[in-house]
Amino acid sequence: MIKIGMHGANGKMGREIIANLAGNEFATLGAVYDPCGVNFDVGGAVVAKYLKTLFENCDVVVDFSVREGALSLLNYARTNPKALVIGTTGLGEEGEALLGHASALMPILQATNMSLGVAVLNRLTEIAAKALADFDIEITEMHHRYKKDAPSGTALTLAQTAASARNLNLSSVRVSGRDGMVGARTEDEIAVMSLRGGDIVGRHTVGFYNDGEFIELNHTATSRATFAKGAIKTAIWLVGREPGLYTINDCLGF
Repeated sequence: MIKIGMHGANGKMGREIIANLAGNEFATLGAVYDPCGVNFDVGGAVVAKYLKTLFENCDVVVDFSVREGALSLLNYARTNPKALVIGTTGLGEEGEALLGHASALMPILQATNMSLGVAVLNRLTEIAAKALADFDIEITEMHHRYKKDAPSGTALTLAQTAASARNLNLSSVRVSGRDGMVGARTEDEIAVMSLRGGDIVGRHTVGFYNDGEFIELNHTATSRATFAKGAIKTAIWLVGREPGLYTINDCLGF
């Protein structure tokens, strides 16, 4: 039985993952981490206030925290290697560099979205971007009012996939907003727009638009349990892997 450590236990995703571990035949909750403790039942799991305690009581750590927490976790792991699943988004350049350094020492799976459906959407985006070379690409994402980062990590991943499929540098062609007399849309432009409101778990649309026709690929998450189950699946898969930086596609065999 694989013991999972939850980093970011008090967050919405942390609690969802803990709830979905109940009754899992392959994994159990080994420890939860929060320097302030937790105020809900974690069964027989260890409540860790220090990363050392968390690492000692699990086989793999799943991280759904905040940028600062994820960076602290990665820095600690560099001298205390442990299989890591990183679901926190918005890590920035420092975080991406840390991922690269740490993954030389341990297996790390990073995913901006743990959903099987989103993994398929990403693959379809790659296919469509290549096949529909003359079509304009517009990406929109919708999330609940409390989401702090924009665009979502998933939307940026989809945009990067589309840009790479067309041999484009995303930073050179991405548009994050339009207001006023901005002029006509450029040929290579890839727009990534964000909407926030209510309790929307997550919706991503990748549109391909041309004269006379268009195609829109949509994925809608109706429950956080979708992401929790995906995170648990990847954590189980990651244990025992060679050091390296993995994606959810590796786990799913894409």
